[in-house]
Amino acid sequence: MRHDNRLLDLLGIELPIIQAPMAGSTTPEMVVAVSNAGGLGSLPSALYTEAHLREALNQVRAGTSKAINLNFFCHAGASHDTGQQSAWRRRLAKYYLEEGLDADIPIPEVGRAPFDDAFCTIVEEYRPEVVSFHFGLPSPPLLERVKKSGAKVLSSATTVAEARWLDARGVDAIIAMGWEAGGHRGNFLTDDMASQVGTMALVPQVVDAVTVPVIAAGGIADRRGVAAAFALGAVAVQVGTAFLVTSEARIHAVCRSALASHDSATVITNLFTGRPARGIVNRLISEIGPVSELAPVFPTAGTALGPLRSAAEAHGRADFSPLWAGQAYPLAKPMSAAQLVRNLAVAATANRTNE
Repeated sequence: MRHDNRLLDLLGIELPIIQAPMAGSTTPEMVVAVSNAGGLGSLPSALYTEAHLREALNQVRAGTSKAINLNFFCHAGASHDTGQQSAWRRRLAKYYLEEGLDADIPIPEVGRAPFDDAFCTIVEEYRPEVVSFHFGLPSPPLLERVKKSGAKVLSSATTVAEARWLDARGVDAIIAMGWEAGGHRGNFLTDDMASQVGTMALVPQVVDAVTVPVIAAGGIADRRGVAAAFALGAVAVQVGTAFLVTSEARIHAVCRSALASHDSATVITNLFTGRPARGIVNRLISEIGPVSELAPVFPTAGTALGPLRSAAEAHGRADFSPLWAGQAYPLAKPMSAAQLVRNLAVAATANRTNE
């Protein structure tokens, strides 16, 4: 095989290592460290307001002149369903009682903003080298504006059908997201989790099915995963969970403790946001089950869990916290983000040399 440099040239990066855009955990400091180390740092926008996103981008641009990725969600906005929210609150009532909380207390809604005109304007103002999307792509007019800004476009596919769909709509590269990956599934053509494919099977099928470079994601936390991804035909890897234990990550102590324990399995659950996502099993998942029809639609399921999570975390418990992690999380080792990029890149460099 001949090493494929298309993605490095396309994105303007030195190493084929992309830090996954993990909303709520990624910091501007992490993005800067990854990009300065030669990889692609990714800044998630799903939990940012416009003002806070500009503030974060200013920090990133002050710290690096190298390529960065700005990531957005493309979900449809959810309407408030009072009946569904009430049923979910009733299911959680016993936990409110245990935590000494009023089960009927008004709670501000938790939201994740989809890509829209306002966010597109920020892309046009700051001109990130890369823009990536989760849950498909934005409307054609918004996508065209992103491309005209000069940004290269990436998006996640969890099936071959989704990869073909993205390829047909002109993305510059596709992230093949295997079943092992932590956090929210990037699915958008199907909600059937039984049809989701593991990284080892998905990556080579996507490579054979599309015309653009393929980035492997899911179950990659050390050099062995990187080497495997390249052997399957990927030209880069996107790594998430391993960056959660770096010094630049912003996660609560209970989450860091769960990642360090290595004792629990991970499952796909909809309890924390209303959409399938992989995380470490905790009390809520154990007692309700990983998937519940009562969980309100994305992204509103987390609203009622907010007070419970805060109360439990204040006492050092992760009973109601979303412990997002991939299946390979026990392989993650504490270090700096820059060191992780360099460690992962060793396998990519060896692959290049051997070819």
